[in-house]
Amino acid sequence: MRRAVAVLLALGLAGPVLAQAPAAQKPEKKTSQEKKSGPEKKSAKSAAARPAWAELTADQQTVLAPLKPEWERLLPEQRRRWIAIANRYAGMTPQARERVQRRMQAWADLTPEQRQQARESYKRIAKTPPEERKKLRQEWAEYQALPPEERRSIVSP
Repeated sequence: MRRAVAVLLALGLAGPVLAQAPAAQKPEKKTSQEKKSGPEKKSAKSAAARPAWAELTADQQTVLAPLKPEWERLLPEQRRRWIAIANRYAGMTPQARERVQRRMQAWADLTPEQRQQARESYKRIAKTPPEERKKLRQEWAEYQALPPEERRSIVSP
């Protein structure tokens, strides 16, 4: 039960954001363009890291502010996903906006190791049968209903 609650706790913090986050970074083979030295290599590398933080619109920067310290380390696909969230932000309800900001901040506060662990937990839970996921959601709801002191005692023995 404790392990399930711990996994659910991690997913409660980062799970909804994980739906937008890519899987773990895989090492890629270098292309002939990347193997070249000199300015050609630099331009190919800088093109892959786009858009840079300064290239975002003011609205996108405002929405994605919790991610600014990490932006240069994000992969292009991760950046595109976060930008897509920022672009949908204006059309969200105030409650949805608050939830996005809270979850984005929680994700930004995780260490790279915690993010990787959350991604792996998400993948593992996504592969579980629907009945088991329903049971996990029920356990998570029960956990969330507990007073903060009791939650701490469950997570930290």
